[in-house]
Amino acid sequence: MSEHVKKPWLSLVIPVFNEAQNLPELVRRCLTVCHNIGKPFEIIMVNDGSRDDSAQIIRTAAEENDGAIVGVLLNRNFGQHAAVLAGFAQSRGEVVVTLDADLQNPPEEIPKLLLPIEQGCDVVGSVRINRQDSMFRRWSSRLVNKGVQKSTGVMMHDYGCMLRAYRRSIIEAMLKCHERSTFIPVLANSFANKTDEVMVAHAERTQGESKYSFWKLINLQFDLLTSMTTFPLRLLSLAGSALAGMGFLFSFLLLTMRLIYGAAWAAEGIFTIFSILFIFLGVQLLAMGLLGEYIGRIYNDVRARPRYFIQDVVSGNKTDAQVTSLLSKESTRQELP
Repeated sequence: MSEHVKKPWLSLVIPVFNEAQNLPELVRRCLTVCHNIGKPFEIIMVNDGSRDDSAQIIRTAAEENDGAIVGVLLNRNFGQHAAVLAGFAQSRGEVVVTLDADLQNPPEEIPKLLLPIEQGCDVVGSVRINRQDSMFRRWSSRLVNKGVQKSTGVMMHDYGCMLRAYRRSIIEAMLKCHERSTFIPVLANSFANKTDEVMVAHAERTQGESKYSFWKLINLQFDLLTSMTTFPLRLLSLAGSALAGMGFLFSFLLLTMRLIYGAAWAAEGIFTIFSILFIFLGVQLLAMGLLGEYIGRIYNDVRARPRYFIQDVVSGNKTDAQVTSLLSKESTRQELP
């Protein structure tokens, strides 16, 4: 019996979106790395509604590799984290490793993450050295990492790197969570008893282009902020209290100065009043927008719509058409988070 026909020890989950140019080399290198590890494995490639030939390449790879590769084909684009969760739900390994499909995180770095797992860690993150990203991406990642560290208390340094390893118990815990706005590294750390990090290489993208535009990065930051903490709401309460106190003191000052210098002085200060009024209005609009972000996420959770919708699961020469619903019973959890 071949090593990948047995129940796998390692599951490699790879979300794919418009990466047809990288997939042949990705498949070849991942198979080589997994074979060299010497334990039963499976490679789960999740097509997240790609508009190029990625789905067909994944299907062909799954059919040609006798169960070593499993293709999970979503019927449209649901986003990277939903695709990863779909891969988690299909995985069977005791250890699950996530990897981007763009080859910027070399598959050859995977064994570095497995050693801490074998030593008892629940979650192993990775820190990219010599990052080959733009200055904006590096500085925004640094800012986000500092915010996550302060909010979670878990001192990992590169939450944006997809190359991460998880124990099966952590995967099972994450699949039981039903919130729609999920940042997987933070969610995993909330269940982990012991975490670790390893240094990994980072390569320049040679094929295709980044899927994260400026606005997608901004949206990701809002998702991250509102999914892991309510601190911004508390900060708004403190800021509102401070502004209210300042407004009261300023009103008292205006009244005092009017009594001393008369109505003419108060009229001459009208532009100052307007400027302060505009500041208060700006703070109010900011607060309303932030509250709206939280309320919108509550609305999405209450509707309880599926995170993703699986069109096909391809393994070996067999194709199983599967329709996935998050409203199914827990007994069908192999398809559902």
